Amino acid sequence: MSENCNHNCSECGKDCGDRTQQQSFLEAPHELSRVKKVIGIVSGKGGVGKSLVTSLLAVSMQRRNYAGAILDADITGPSIPKAFGIKGRAEGSDIGLFPVNSKLGTKVMSVNLLLENESDPVIWRGPVIAGMVKQFWTNVIWGDVDYMFVDMPPGTGDVPLTVFQSLPVDGIVVVTSPQELVEMIVGKAVKMAEMMNIPILGIVENMSYFECPDCGKKHSIFGESRIDSLAEKFGIDTVCKLPINPKLAESCDRGMIELFDGDWLEKMADKIESL
Repeated sequence: MSENCNHNCSECGKDCGDRTQQQSFLEAPHELSRVKKVIGIVSGKGGVGKSLVTSLLAVSMQRRNYAGAILDADITGPSIPKAFGIKGRAEGSDIGLFPVNSKLGTKVMSVNLLLENESDPVIWRGPVIAGMVKQFWTNVIWGDVDYMFVDMPPGTGDVPLTVFQSLPVDGIVVVTSPQELVEMIVGKAVKMAEMMNIPILGIVENMSYFECPDCGKKHSIFGESRIDSLAEKFGIDTVCKLPINPKLAESCDRGMIELFDGDWLEKMADKIESL
């Protein structure tokens, strides 16, 4: 113990034998930001539609008259601005950066809003990427936000760890697809959340089925769904299934995700609202 110890372990970074409280790595948001709830959107692997689910949930809460925001933590593969049709660059001042508002008012911050050309690659090492994500929380002036959704890169690496440790995450939504490796992949994401003491709000199975526009019959293109039994195994009570819907994909490509028509994620929005 240091001679100058004030016995306030929450403010001390030293790992001494007299520590009585677990060290916190939480970062304070910008002084002009007031974010009520932070929801992480995670996946064990890429290509399952995590950014799509992030966008749809943000729009769903916006439609319920909540102030929504998206922190795009997928630094090397940012797609949120395109889904919302946001072009141009984020602006800032001496006191911080300002997020860009979508057409209907969702606040967005993404590395693509800082690049001169949105197609420029971000060739950074892990610690630099994690540092950028942390700055999106501490240096961006978010203002009043009811629900912030954090679109995380796939896996359990630097960025998810940084988000879980640095941001006050209230819960996560796991996104997956109906394929053979689902149980192992979802298990990794669930176990990481449990190790970080982050509640799991639910699972979204993307590309779950295709509904024939003529007869209404549902076809399991990528195999029969096992998401319900998987959710039961991990003690998760909220499950949503997103169909393969060409119109939904087209709305993302055209930057019109805010105009989507579908109630597939209403149960998840209810769960998030209940927080």
